[in-house]
Amino acid sequence: MNQSTNNAINSFRRISSITVVAVYFLILVGGIVRSTGSGMGCPDWPKCFGSVIPPTNVDQLPKNYQEIYLEKRLAKNERFVATLEKLGFEETAARISNDKSILVEEEFNATKTWIEYINRLIGVVIGLLILLTVWSSFKLWSIDKWIPINSLVSLVLVVFTGWIGSIVVSTNLLAWMITFHMLLALALVAVLLYINHRSERLQGSHGVKMDVPQKIQWVLMIGTFLMLIQVVLGTQVREQIDQISFALGNLLREEWVDRVGLTFLIHRTFSLVLLGIHLLYFFWAYKFSVRRSKFTLLSQLLMVVLLLEIASGIGMAYFGIPAFLQPIHLLLGSLILGIQFMLILQIKDHVQFKLNTN
Repeated sequence: MNQSTNNAINSFRRISSITVVAVYFLILVGGIVRSTGSGMGCPDWPKCFGSVIPPTNVDQLPKNYQEIYLEKRLAKNERFVATLEKLGFEETAARISNDKSILVEEEFNATKTWIEYINRLIGVVIGLLILLTVWSSFKLWSIDKWIPINSLVSLVLVVFTGWIGSIVVSTNLLAWMITFHMLLALALVAVLLYINHRSERLQGSHGVKMDVPQKIQWVLMIGTFLMLIQVVLGTQVREQIDQISFALGNLLREEWVDRVGLTFLIHRTFSLVLLGIHLLYFFWAYKFSVRRSKFTLLSQLLMVVLLLEIASGIGMAYFGIPAFLQPIHLLLGSLILGIQFMLILQIKDHVQFKLNTN
C-alpha cells in the first residue's frame, strides 16, 4: 500500500471517529434536553421562534406567540398526517390526528429555549461532519466502494433523522416519535462504526486473534438483541415518567418511580438478565482471547460501561430520578450498543479471515 493511500485511510478514520464521538455527544445533549423538559423550547424548526438566533426574553415575541406557533405546528402535522395516509399508515395517522396533547403550547422559557437551540446547533455540526466523512470516503472508492456507499447512507440517515426531529417538535414531543428519533440516532452510530471498521480492515486488521467458539458469538448476539430491547423498555419507562411528572407539576420526584408500575419492574429485572448474560460472555471472551488485544480491551470496556449503566439506573430508582443521571443513563445504554456492535464486527472479520485462509 502506497503512502498516499495510507494517508487517505488514516484521514478517513480520524474524521469518521470524530463523527461517532460527536453523535454520542448529541445523544447526551438530547438526554439533557429531555431531562430538563426543554424539547419544546423552540416551537418551530429549523429556526427557533422564527429566528436564526432565538430570543432571550418573552418581550421579544408577539403577545399571541403561542397561538401563532400552535397554528404552524398543526399545519405541519396535517401535511405529515396526509403523507402517512398516502403511504398506507392510516392507523399511525389517526393516532397523531386524535392526540390532544399536541394542542398544548408551552410558555416561553429562555433557559429551555437555549438548551434546545444548542442541541440543534450540535446537530448542524454533525451534519457538516457527515458531509466531511462522505467527501473523504470517496478517496477510498477504488479500494473499498462500500465505504463511500455506506457513508452516503449515513448522510441520508442524518437528513432523515433531522426531519423526524422536526416532526417531534410539530407533534409536541409525542413519546413514540421521540423513541423512533433515538433509534435513528443509534442506527446512524452503527453505520459510522461499520465504515470506520471497514477502513481499519484495509490496514491489515483481521479482527479477533483467537479461535472463536461459536458460543461466544451467540451469547454476544443475544446480549446485543436484549440490550436493544432494554433501551426501548427504558424509553417506555421514561415516557411514563414524563406523564407522571407533568401530572404532579414536576414535584414529588421520590414518588415517580413507584407510580410507573409494571414497566419499571420489567426494566429493572431485565438489567439483571443482561448482567448475567454479559458476565458469561466476558468469562468466555477472557478465556479464549489474546491478552491486550483490541477484542479483550473492548470486552473489558463493555463490562465497565454495563456496570456503570446499572449503577446509574439504581441511582435513579432510589434517589428520586435525579435530573443529571437521566442523560448519563441514556448515553451509557447507547455506548453499550456501540461497543457490542464493534465486538460483533471483530468476531465476524475473524471468522471470515479463517474461511479465506483454510
